[in-house]
Amino acid sequence: MIKQSIFFITALIISSLCFTGCSDDDNDYLGNWVDRAGLDFKVRSHAVSFTIDDVVYIGTGYDYDDDEKLKDFYKVELSGTGGIQMTQISEFPGVERNRAVAFASETKGFVGLGSDDDDNYLNDFYSYDASTNTWATIDNVPEALSARKDAVAFYVDGKGYVGTGEDDDRIRSDFYSYDPSTSTWEQISSLTYPRTKAMSFVLDDGTGEHGYIISGYSNGSLDDFYSYDTENNSWTELNKISDFTDYSFDDDYDNNIQRYDGIAFVMAGRAYLSTGQGSSETWEWNPLTDRWKQKTDFEGSSRYGGLGFTINDVGYISTGGNGSYSYNDLWYFEPYEEYENKD
Repeated sequence: MIKQSIFFITALIISSLCFTGCSDDDNDYLGNWVDRAGLDFKVRSHAVSFTIDDVVYIGTGYDYDDDEKLKDFYKVELSGTGGIQMTQISEFPGVERNRAVAFASETKGFVGLGSDDDDNYLNDFYSYDASTNTWATIDNVPEALSARKDAVAFYVDGKGYVGTGEDDDRIRSDFYSYDPSTSTWEQISSLTYPRTKAMSFVLDDGTGEHGYIISGYSNGSLDDFYSYDTENNSWTELNKISDFTDYSFDDDYDNNIQRYDGIAFVMAGRAYLSTGQGSSETWEWNPLTDRWKQKTDFEGSSRYGGLGFTINDVGYISTGGNGSYSYNDLWYFEPYEEYENKD
């Protein structure tokens, strides 16, 4: 009986040591999320943001807590990884909305589309002049750019690009460019496959800046990834973001790279994808190799419809919701730091 007790106690000690010290290295990913502070405005999901001179402007959205859509807008200045200065700017001149899009030129922000209080889809567009704190209507939005929500937008090579999303008839694949210097729109090549709630970003792949569209929803999460060539008006499909081929590089990819209603931002020549419907995993993309590497999961509350943006080459996540709650928190990512719990 004594020998059996000694054996049982020894087994418990070994088991305990293994539980605390024998971690699976495959589940230990590099990267650390830091909770910076709450932003001093109403909680919201499916808001928009744009950046001018490393200052981010945030507005519109939906507050799950009070069940209302919003049109207020704020200028948020971030110094280092500490101070936050917030200023409420002129109110957005359109109706309250969520699920709109935004992009920015060197001097102006542009906001449009989305869904109003009665869930009607919208196709109006407005410009914001940061130097005068004034909004102006863009009157010549093309009729072909149907009223829609959950589209994507980006700005590259002097033009804004808007496309995909969902209108009253169907999920869309059409795309349009906007030239702020002439206030003119032009329909460009459609994306290969229609989608809504996709993610977009702009990054230099070594040959120049390109706009990128990744994943989204159309009868489920999509596993495709595209770049847009402004000179040739063409979309190029990159490697799938799933275990799709017989090549070994994607063996570690799983269905949690693909998602919809997530966020993307760029840092130091890499792109990052996080949060959204279907995953809180964070993945880093290297444009020079077209390969993805898993990083530490987002450490905040799980969410979709958040904002991702980059200020002074630091990537941030803010706002979002989960169907019951909305958020106004702000997190930044340290992609090459070791994970620290709740820092």
